[in-house]
Amino acid sequence: MPPFLDSHAHLADAAFADDRDAVVERAREAGATGIVAIGESIAVAECAREVSAAHAGFVWFTAGVHPHDAAGFDRARDEPRLRALLDAGAVAVGECGLDYHYDHSPREAQHRALGAQLALAAAFGRPLVVHSREADADTYALLRDAERAGVVGVLHCFTGPAGLAAAAVAAGWYVSFSGMVTFKRWDNAAALAAVPPDRLLAESDAPYLAPAPDRGKRNEPAWVARTVARLAELRGVDAHDLGAQTAANARRLFGLDARLPAPA
Repeated sequence: MPPFLDSHAHLADAAFADDRDAVVERAREAGATGIVAIGESIAVAECAREVSAAHAGFVWFTAGVHPHDAAGFDRARDEPRLRALLDAGAVAVGECGLDYHYDHSPREAQHRALGAQLALAAAFGRPLVVHSREADADTYALLRDAERAGVVGVLHCFTGPAGLAAAAVAAGWYVSFSGMVTFKRWDNAAALAAVPPDRLLAESDAPYLAPAPDRGKRNEPAWVARTVARLAELRGVDAHDLGAQTAANARRLFGLDARLPAPA
C-alpha cells in the first residue's frame, strides 16, 4: 500500500468513540504517516486536541466553526476560545467555509463566521481548511481576500470546477480529494488535472465518504490508501510516489514538522 497522510479526518467524531485508538492504529498499519483531526466546532476541536495529545507526532488538530453552525457563532464569546486552541497547537483554522447546498445557516452568518476565521488565520499565520459547496463565486472571492491577507489554505474534499481549483493553486492554496474519486460516477478529472503535484492533498473526511468498495460504510483514515491509489491511476503515476508527495504537501501546508500539540 502507498504511504499517505490523511489531511482531513473527523477523528473526534462520536462515530469513533468506541474504537478511536484502534482506528488510529489501523491507519498506521495501512501506511499512514499522520492524520489531521478536524475541529469543525469548538467542542469538537477540544476533543480533537485531546486525541492529538494522546497520539503526539502522529495526530494533529484544527479548530474552527463549520458553515452549518455559523448562525450560532458569537465572535465575542467564541473567538477567545478559538485563539486558545490555536495557542495550544491547532495547526489550522477550520473547518470553515460556505455551504449553499444545505443553507443550515443564513449566508450572511456564514460570511461573518468565515471572515472572522480568516482574520484569525492571518493573525496566527495558520492555514484555512475550507468547505465549499455550491458557493463557487463566493469561494473565488474568498481566495482573493485570503491572498490579500497573506493566508493560504486548502479547499477540502474538492467537488468544484477546474477553474476554481486552478484559482486556488494560483493563490498559493492546496486542493484535496477524498474517496469520492473511487465512485463510479465521479467525473471531475479536469479539476484533478488542474492541481500540480506539489499542491495535491488526499483525505478521508472520515467518518464520511468511504471509498469503494465500502461506500456507505463508516469511513476511516486507513482507507485513504485506496484514494491515493485511485488518484495515482487517474494521473498515470506511481502510487507510492503520489502518496509520499501528498504527505509531504500536507506536512508543508500545516507545518507539521514544526508543531507538536501542547499538553492537554
